[in-house]
Amino acid sequence: MQNDKLGSWKRTHRCGELTAALIGQEVCVMGWVQKRRDHGGLIFIDLRDREGIVQLALDPDRDAASHKKAEQVRTEYVVAASGTVSARPEGTVNPRMKTGKIEIEVAELLILNRSETPPFMIDEYTEVAENIRLKYRYLDLRRPALQRNLMMRHLVAKTVRTYLDSQGFLEVETPVLTKSTPEGARDYLVPSRVNPGNFYALPQSPQLFKQLLMVSGFDRYFQIVKCFRDEDLRADRQPEFTQIDCEMSFVKSDDVIATMEGLIAAIFKEAIGLEVKLPMERLTYAEALRRFGVDNPDLRFDLELVDLTALVADSQFKVFAEVAAGGGLVKAINVKGGADFSRKDLDGFTDFVKIYGAKGLAWVKVTQEGWQSPIAKFFTGDELVSLNQALSAEDGDLLLFVADTAGVTNEALGRLRGHLGQRLGLASKDAYRFVWVTDFPLLEWDAEAKRYVAVHHPFTSPLEEDIPLLDSDPGKARAQAYDLVLNGSEVGGGSVRIHDQAVQSRLFELLGIGEQEAQLKFGFLLDALSYGAPPHGGIAFGLDRLMMILTAADSIRDVIAFPKTQKATCMLSDAPNAVDEKQLQELGIRLRKKQE
Repeated sequence: MQNDKLGSWKRTHRCGELTAALIGQEVCVMGWVQKRRDHGGLIFIDLRDREGIVQLALDPDRDAASHKKAEQVRTEYVVAASGTVSARPEGTVNPRMKTGKIEIEVAELLILNRSETPPFMIDEYTEVAENIRLKYRYLDLRRPALQRNLMMRHLVAKTVRTYLDSQGFLEVETPVLTKSTPEGARDYLVPSRVNPGNFYALPQSPQLFKQLLMVSGFDRYFQIVKCFRDEDLRADRQPEFTQIDCEMSFVKSDDVIATMEGLIAAIFKEAIGLEVKLPMERLTYAEALRRFGVDNPDLRFDLELVDLTALVADSQFKVFAEVAAGGGLVKAINVKGGADFSRKDLDGFTDFVKIYGAKGLAWVKVTQEGWQSPIAKFFTGDELVSLNQALSAEDGDLLLFVADTAGVTNEALGRLRGHLGQRLGLASKDAYRFVWVTDFPLLEWDAEAKRYVAVHHPFTSPLEEDIPLLDSDPGKARAQAYDLVLNGSEVGGGSVRIHDQAVQSRLFELLGIGEQEAQLKFGFLLDALSYGAPPHGGIAFGLDRLMMILTAADSIRDVIAFPKTQKATCMLSDAPNAVDEKQLQELGIRLRKKQE
């Protein structure tokens, strides 16, 4: 049967926009059929669009032709209806619906398109396997929850542009086809047909170009930009992702942080009505590791790590004593009221810390009779008193210990802290705790490569007072770097950049990038720095991660219109896919045969 034509019809309102204030007015709505109910004469249709659902009432006495069409209507048909907004009859008001007080008495109905039976219900209640959702993403995106997420994403992007414009930032687009550079994650490479044998790289960030814009005198730049990293995926990562990217000239770290706190406050105010308290809390990298074990601590709950190395250095428990003697760390956390955890739970915690390199986990249940633990017999009465005092231990508490190198102890116990916060319900999704982590190490030693690597990236400036350390003790140099952490997730990171060509060249040397290689890969930046580069710094926020937190989504894929799977594939379009031999020949590419 042929579909109706739209003709001269024009939509006057979206479905969810209709209110009791419009009672008596003629309206025209268009959308998808959520549900049809036949009451043996009267037919009711719930019509849905991105703003919500409105009820259509079709009476055969009002328009027989439209009523007959309504008998044909099925779920997900696309229809248009014109009629009068009226109050619902007494007893039929639906307080759960935005439009629950009204309905449209339909004068004329058009069936604009029919639909096959969808593979799943388009509603908020039906559980659907994610692979099915991603295969039929255009249907999944009709569901109200995802539509709300993407509408909020639009609002956030609009707020970003409005705020940064008010602060004197200019939105400038940087190249998507650029050159491959070392450090960081793998690049996505794009072969050049007109330059055979050469490749572009898709940008992991606009880092170098935004620095060049500062050299160019644009002063304040921003961009909501797509970036690409060929890395292993997880719930909060995608191969292509979106950054709110900013750079500022003539600034110090505090200037960037203060300006960006205003941006985050504007986003949370517009998106969810939350007044963010400013200024935000700050922790140095060293303090974050000391208290929480990780550089992205979740401050919604306590469970701080306590350093017990000095207290156990002379104990009879060899595991602790040997670690202390070897320069390692012995740390513990006190899980208040955690003595009820079963042995199976404790074994699970042990397995958890082993993921992060710990050899094991010691545990103690504090009871009225004292310590209940396999390690209790190794400590004297005075040592037990000292340990209890250090950990503020009380009857019913659970004490969890890790002893290893500083890196392993902090990482393992810090991650266990986060795991326990989630498991015990201490990390409420309704709470938002921001913290800036500052003064990161500039470099770290890669024992396998036998050279230093940049903790952030090779363009980060050391603290001014630490510049002499680049020659005397590079591993101790601290960076003018800062990360914004929200509820245990790093949502933004940046730094003051190197604007002195000599310092940049020295850092390349420390990273094992020789003069010739530096000129080959970064010559254009080094040249630019020699032509009067201003002091400058910036930051990039992960828009996808921010949206995941703002919408309380379980996966980053729920805030992206067309995401990839954890294997970096698109189930909707079947990308990546094979290309024909002619295309490969034009690019000068020949594929190796797959091994049997």
